[in-house]
Amino acid sequence: MTKIYTGKCLCGEITYTATGSPMVVAQCHCEECRRLSGTGHTVGAMFPSKAVVVRGKLSEFNYSSDKGSEVTKVFCANCGSPIYGKNTRIPDHLTLSLGTLDDASDLDVEVVIFERDKPNWDRVGEDVVSFATQPDWKPES
Repeated sequence: MTKIYTGKCLCGEITYTATGSPMVVAQCHCEECRRLSGTGHTVGAMFPSKAVVVRGKLSEFNYSSDKGSEVTKVFCANCGSPIYGKNTRIPDHLTLSLGTLDDASDLDVEVVIFERDKPNWDRVGEDVVSFATQPDWKPES
């Protein structure tokens, strides 16, 4: 049976379906992905473009990478959620932002790219205090 993934942006204006298994699930620490996410990395699932159907009003940002390819970042025109990216170095494919999938519980990061650019603060470990939900606290002034 063919797997069908569904997803949406934060406000729900954008919805999508992706049919089949992703070619790869990658975590990326490049400067562009860090700036796009506002954190230390992005995680994306690459699919053939023809396997993904997107509905809703999208906006896009285009730029040239340091490798000379054209990159398009596609996001919700209303809430700004990053939906997917495309790169001319990998034609006919797109990479969905994993956090926009409704259920990605069966997917795991298979590869980390630009690990050399990973900031030292982008980590979770045993020595980091963690909470299952938002804690009820107020910062001390």
